[in-house]
Amino acid sequence: MEAGGDTAAPAPGDAEDLEDTRSPSEEAGDSGGVHEDPPESREEGPEETGSEIKDQPPGLRSPLPQLEAPSCTCRLWDPAASENSPLDDPESGSGGQGGDPSDEDWRSKRKHVFVLSEAGKPIYSRYGSVEALSTTMGVMTALVSFVQSAGDAIRAIYAEDHKLVFLQQGPLLLVAVSRTPQSVAQLRGELLAVHAQIVSTLTRASVARIFARKQNYDLRRLLAGSERTLDRLLDSVERDPGALLLGAVRCVPLARPLRDALGSLLRRCTAPGLALSVLAVGGQLVTAAQERNVLAECRLDPADLQLLLNWVGAPAFAAGEAWAPVCLPRFNPDGFFYAYVARLDATPVCLLLLSTDPEAFHDMATCRRLVEDGMHTLGAMRALGEAVSFSNAPSAIALAYSVQAVGASGLRHFLYKPLDIPDHHRQLPQFTSPELEAPYSREEERQRLSDLYHRLHARLHSTSRPLRLIYHVGEKETLLAWVTSKFELYTCLSPLVTKAGAILVVTKLLRWVKKEEDRLFIRYPPKYSTPPAVPAASMDQASHNGLFPGP
Repeated sequence: MEAGGDTAAPAPGDAEDLEDTRSPSEEAGDSGGVHEDPPESREEGPEETGSEIKDQPPGLRSPLPQLEAPSCTCRLWDPAASENSPLDDPESGSGGQGGDPSDEDWRSKRKHVFVLSEAGKPIYSRYGSVEALSTTMGVMTALVSFVQSAGDAIRAIYAEDHKLVFLQQGPLLLVAVSRTPQSVAQLRGELLAVHAQIVSTLTRASVARIFARKQNYDLRRLLAGSERTLDRLLDSVERDPGALLLGAVRCVPLARPLRDALGSLLRRCTAPGLALSVLAVGGQLVTAAQERNVLAECRLDPADLQLLLNWVGAPAFAAGEAWAPVCLPRFNPDGFFYAYVARLDATPVCLLLLSTDPEAFHDMATCRRLVEDGMHTLGAMRALGEAVSFSNAPSAIALAYSVQAVGASGLRHFLYKPLDIPDHHRQLPQFTSPELEAPYSREEERQRLSDLYHRLHARLHSTSRPLRLIYHVGEKETLLAWVTSKFELYTCLSPLVTKAGAILVVTKLLRWVKKEEDRLFIRYPPKYSTPPAVPAASMDQASHNGLFPGP
């Protein structure tokens, strides 16, 4: 059910209406190999109808121990440790004061995200204090209950320039209130990401069991300290929409010989039960290696990998090493991996090791030392550390690159996701984009560009009338969005560029990406086989999963 008026979203900026143009080299019709959104996020606004294409769920259930705690208690991660971090603004998230709906500062926010239980118990609010918003959340619960009593489900409400999007996930209700140009499907995708972040801490089965016992349970007791992780997730969506829009992860641009050497290093540094090894810096992926048997039949979803990259960005992981259970919702929402997280040699370089063995902390620590020594031998440690401070360093490593590297006059920014990729690479969809430069140096301009990308994406992937090519002329920029069976591309150009000039710029950009693809993407993710795993610890040895009481 969608309630409200039938008013279309306003056009972004001062631009004219979007125009769709067919590429002469492409046939009209389907959108080629475009990555589909999750099934729950394929809803559109009231003007978009039609059948939905749903992804198939992974056929493999992981061999993870169900709700078992690591018996090793040394260096366990405390999610509340980040609560008092000086890096976080206590007023910016759910831990801040205020939040009364009558407060002008609170009402001025462009987008709010709320999480509550079916009983109306507040769990999370992006801005303000959940205590001050308990009445507001009670109204949301009443709306959902009223519609459910008629045998229907509320999906969205349109009220002037606001959209209210509702998402029911088991006993949890997630609500987004937005006055951005984002479509209902895109807002629902953000709510799914927030839900996945919660599930990564508690698992879906545990949340369902908790509320089956006590409907008015206060879930904040178990999520203490995790609010900052949710805040960072929503902040990253605002700053860099590419990951969520394209369903892909961003990789650190890296010379292929060095990336291959690091991948080989991860393959050699294994231990019983090790399922996945990830090397990251600055929230971007350097390389990853997966165990052949554990993940052989199941696609490593980029949403899970992005969730891990956001999770390890917590201030609690800023130094030293940690050991904590973590769930990958797209892989298996009801089971835990056991994550070893360490900063290598006191640098921003992060090593993440996922194990199926709750007793493997010391084995993972040994792997960490081997990886650290190997990276020093390769000279990668210093180069990656320096890249964090100098994003445009002329070396083989840089966390970001300038759009000037493309050499296309008039090109300001772009998002590019390859679709024509080797079969082995399909388990890890990736995208690339340059850093934002003038005239998008100010936060307001960056946000405006993000809004334009969201609107173009919604039009390309409309369920009622999907497009293949959009040429959009505005007062401040010209944009061209194009999706084929080989790539998905969004480009931002100078407003003085003509249509013929835009085609030339895009042609030059595609040639540059093809030339640099080995540096921009992980073409062949490494795989390995670990030694035989030791027998798993008995469930009798752990009566809880480290976060909440077991049954």
